[in-house]
Amino acid sequence: MKERISVALRTRLLSLLPWLILLMSTLYIFVIPADPHAVKLLFKIIPMLLIITYTFLHFPQKSKRLQWATLIGLVFCMFGDGLLDWFVVGLSAFLIGHLCYMTGFFGEWRFSAWRLASIVPIAIYAAYMGTQLVQALQDDDKNGLVIPVIAYITVIALMAWSAIMTGRLWATIGSLLFLASDSILSWNLFVSDITYAGTLIMTTYYAAQYCIARNVAVMSKQR
Repeated sequence: MKERISVALRTRLLSLLPWLILLMSTLYIFVIPADPHAVKLLFKIIPMLLIITYTFLHFPQKSKRLQWATLIGLVFCMFGDGLLDWFVVGLSAFLIGHLCYMTGFFGEWRFSAWRLASIVPIAIYAAYMGTQLVQALQDDDKNGLVIPVIAYITVIALMAWSAIMTGRLWATIGSLLFLASDSILSWNLFVSDITYAGTLIMTTYYAAQYCIARNVAVMSKQR
């Protein structure tokens, strides 16, 4: 009886969590004011806590590398959210998160020629963004950020490619949305202002993290 109640509660919670994630993300992006900063930061982290919970509850009995890599990646990205005011520290946390995602995705490698070829447009895009950002950083005399930014661009581009190589739709969508979110953020921060940058950054970011978590949920049902 207790086991049936537990399963029912878990099922109910799993059905509610996507809506809670959407609600709390919307509140953070459109409702919560910038000040006080601590309150804004708290509401920024809450959607990530919910996404982490959503991922963990979808773990199968015999979880594999992708599930754990995704969970750990989400945790590091959450720390990146909280520490982004210290840019290099936050960037480093996100970089570790992407390395975790990449580790999980490469463990699910499913070779095909067209997926392999996707490295070409991704590399071209990463090279273009990297060139523009490095030039902007040098013009602003922020040379100390050049190496961290190049490293981050390289890792997130490889993460996106590794997701595509899984052949899994949710992983691919999530990784490309993450690439878009970070591109908007970095361009707005270092190159030139983008209209509604904050809204675009966070909507694509939360959507990316949810899609990456959703990939775990879909895989758990397939095994």
